Amino acid sequence: MTAPHPLTWLYVPGDRPGVVAKALLAGADVVIVDLEDAVAPDRKEYARSATAELLAEPPPVPVHVRVNALDGPLAEADLRAIAPLPGVAGLRLPKVTSRGDVVRVAERAAPADGGAPALHALIESALGLEHAFAIATAHPALHGLSIGEADLRADLGVREEVGLDWARSRVVVAARAAGLAPPAQSVHPDIRDLEGLAASCARGRALGFLGRAAIHPRQLPVIERAYLPTPEEVERAEEITKAATTDEGALALPDGRFVDRAVVEGARRTLALSLSRRG
Repeated sequence: MTAPHPLTWLYVPGDRPGVVAKALLAGADVVIVDLEDAVAPDRKEYARSATAELLAEPPPVPVHVRVNALDGPLAEADLRAIAPLPGVAGLRLPKVTSRGDVVRVAERAAPADGGAPALHALIESALGLEHAFAIATAHPALHGLSIGEADLRADLGVREEVGLDWARSRVVVAARAAGLAPPAQSVHPDIRDLEGLAASCARGRALGFLGRAAIHPRQLPVIERAYLPTPEEVERAEEITKAATTDEGALALPDGRFVDRAVVEGARRTLALSLSRRG
């Protein structure tokens, strides 16, 4: 069976190795060790060395590392220390604004025997948003695109939630056009507001996101429930795919609905996601 698409991505500060160790057992699909915003300036070197020590061996779940700002003095040292480690499944690149940002990291992070770690670009500015498709197609090592909403909100001067919907859709479209997986939503910053998190996830799912980043383990089950197909969706998908085994082109369902090939493909994706999580 194909590996399930990650639905939960748990951020944890790189300068707290004990917390990172707990995060690896918290049930997230992917743990993101943060060397950037979550770490104070005087703790950056310690965070890097602690993360390098932790990831010298493969951990129990995939781990990505968010490096420091690509145009700053710390990113080069982060890449040298982290990219070659066997425990690193991917690198998160903050505040990407151009295709060149991705290409430079891919070239610097590639091991001597070829290839590069899976890269994920974070769009966090108006300039990055304008270049979203160029970023998404910059290099074969780029596997994902997503939004850093706190920084983007500040850059755009957005006050209301609806003000980010166009930007969210822009990134969803850029990722799809580039053949990448659907983006994961940005974090919900209030770890106690689980009802608000669920509502926000429902909105994100409607916009085309798949899964979400979290900053606390209590958010993980809410995110997973929000993004997994409901029993009704699975039942409807099964009905559509069953009809598709006997007919070509547009299909007539028993209740009179007509569905085309695009609907059938959507139904198959729904069933694949549901089955992969059960496995």
